[in-house]
Amino acid sequence: QVQLAESGGGLVQPGGSLKLSCAASGITFSIYDMAWTRQAPGNQREIVAIIGRGGRISYLDAVKGRFTISRDGAKNTVYLQMNSLKPEDTALYYCNAGGQVYGNTLLGGYWGQGTQVTVSS
Repeated sequence: QVQLAESGGGLVQPGGSLKLSCAASGITFSIYDMAWTRQAPGNQREIVAIIGRGGRISYLDAVKGRFTISRDGAKNTVYLQMNSLKPEDTALYYCNAGGQVYGNTLLGGYWGQGTQVTVSS
């Protein structure tokens, strides 16, 4: 059984920070590219950050300098540290393992259930 268990979302004020976690099970974590995506109501899902199995990292331009993606092989977990949060970061954040990138869209692979991030004063 493949599971991607996301956690760490919540309500935070603008300028605040959150750290999301995605714990993977049922896959050989080390061979999978991992990613965080987000979807706001009425919007398309977009890739926020990718960390490849070899450590290559890519970020959405809108989050560069504010978000950091990392992975811990011993814990089979990928993280997204989010700093200097803005209201436009409000979205449901999904973890993905093994998806294929087409522009800023991820197709296929395994998906988590999503964790809500709300940035509001």
